[in-house]
Amino acid sequence: MIAAYVRELSSDDPVSGLEVGDRPEPAPREHWSVVDVRAAALNHHDLWSLRGVGLRADQLPMVLGTDAAGVVDGREVVVHGVIGGPSGHGVGPDEPRSLLSERYPGTLAERVAVPTWNLVDKPAELSFVEAACLPTAWLTAYRMLFTTGRATPGQRVLVQGAGGGVATAAILLGAAAGLEVVVTSRSDERRRRALELGAAAAVETGARVPRADLVLETVGRATWSHTMRSVRPGGTVVVAGATSGDPTAAELTRLFFQEITVAGVTMGSRDDLQHLLAFLARTGVRPLVDTTFPLTQAGDALRRLAAGTQFGKIVLTV
Repeated sequence: MIAAYVRELSSDDPVSGLEVGDRPEPAPREHWSVVDVRAAALNHHDLWSLRGVGLRADQLPMVLGTDAAGVVDGREVVVHGVIGGPSGHGVGPDEPRSLLSERYPGTLAERVAVPTWNLVDKPAELSFVEAACLPTAWLTAYRMLFTTGRATPGQRVLVQGAGGGVATAAILLGAAAGLEVVVTSRSDERRRRALELGAAAAVETGARVPRADLVLETVGRATWSHTMRSVRPGGTVVVAGATSGDPTAAELTRLFFQEITVAGVTMGSRDDLQHLLAFLARTGVRPLVDTTFPLTQAGDALRRLAAGTQFGKIVLTV
C-alpha cells in the first residue's frame, strides 16, 4: 500500500526525512480492524515526529498521521487515535497511552489498523474530509472548552493565537455554543478571518483584553504572561501545547493569589469524539479546511504546514 512515512529524522529540515511509497499492509490481529482510509488530516504532531520528538531512530520507518476517516466493511467511521492507557481496549491495560504513529503505524496511508473499540460511526452529514479534521485538533478544542474548561453560554473565552487547527475549532465551536470568543494574533489577516468565523473580538497578541472566564493556551512562552494577566480571578487556563516553548516564569504568585486553575489536555476521549460529532451534525458547524492534497503529495502538504501559512486544516485524500 502507499503511505507517507518517516525514513529518517531531521531536526533542521523535518520534511526531508519524509518518504511516500510502498509499506506493508496492516497485519490482521484480534480485536483490531483495518480501515480503508478516505481522508487523513495533518497535525503539528507529524512535524514533531519527523524531527524525532517522541520517535526514535530504531522505530523507523514509521507511518505518520493521527487522524483519519474511512470505511470498514461498508461502515463509515472516524478513527480515535489514542491507543492504550487505562482502558486498554485492543492492546491490554498495561500498555502506556500513545497516539497513532508513535508506537503503531499512523493514518497517512491507504489503510490503517486500529483497535476496533477506537472506531466511531461517521455521521452522514459530514464528508470524509470534514470528519478527518476532527480527532486531534477539533477534539482537543472540544475538550478544552467543554469537558475540562466547563464553558457555558455567555462566558468569555480567550483563545491565544488564531489560524491553527485548535484555535479555529475553538472559535467555531465556542461561537455556536453561545460563548464570547476573543482571539489574539500578530497577523491582521488572521484576525480578520477569526472575526468572519464568529469571534466576538480579535486583537494584536499581547493587547489588553477584558478578563476572561477561560483561556485556551497552546502557544506557551510567547503568550503565557498575557494569559495569566487576562484570566479573571477564580478563572481557568487550559493548556494543550507550547509551540513557542515553556514559559520562563510560571507566575505562581498570581496563580495562587487569584486562585486560578490551570489544567492540561491532550486530545480527548472516545466519548468526547462522539459528542463532538453529534455537535457538528446537529448544529451545522463544519471544520474549516485550508487545502486538500492527494496522499502522494504529502510532502507538499507538510511543507505548507511547516511554513505556518495555513488557516484551518490541511487534509490528504486517498
